[in-house]
Amino acid sequence: MIDFKLYLITDRKLFAGEYSLFTGIEDALKAGVKVIQLREKDLGIRELLGMAYKMRELTKKHNAKLFINDRIDIALAVGADGVHLGQQSIPAHAVRKMVKDKLMIGVSTHNVSEAVEAEKGGADFITLGPIYQTSSKLKYGKPIGVDAIRKVKSSVSIPVFAIGGIKEDKIKEVMDAGAGGVALISGILRAKNIKEKTEEFLRLL
Repeated sequence: MIDFKLYLITDRKLFAGEYSLFTGIEDALKAGVKVIQLREKDLGIRELLGMAYKMRELTKKHNAKLFINDRIDIALAVGADGVHLGQQSIPAHAVRKMVKDKLMIGVSTHNVSEAVEAEKGGADFITLGPIYQTSSKLKYGKPIGVDAIRKVKSSVSIPVFAIGGIKEDKIKEVMDAGAGGVALISGILRAKNIKEKTEEFLRLL
């Protein structure tokens, strides 16, 4: 059951000022974020596991869901709510077979065929992007634009979260195109006041 509209994805290298990963994420949780995806791809397995346990405590305290990027083993070990898969990850259908209904599954997609495949494989929702120009998604090619949301929405019935360069002034446009919500990284994590910035995004959603 997808009961959130703001999907916050971590990147510990983005925090400004006094913030660290945990203080920054806690401020976002205090502001009302209901789901965090722990995505620290460069960490070794043990370090990531330690971080995941701490993040699980934090999300539980604020009654929020925790997703782990790519690592099904870590998601199961820490009792996370879900796992998020990329196009290079184990496909959703194989994960669904493994975890049954123990974990929710999110999948990163960039076009209609990937979206359809994710839904067929048992994904609970997808992220779709990059919708707009963004430095973090440059390696995935050119922005695919808002019309891509409409195309994907007409092909799948699971929620679609727009990702990539989403600023406050773009929220209405992506939601009008049929997005079920937005996935954010730098839009929140780079903010000087994470709590205020998060509250603003939640109000717009």
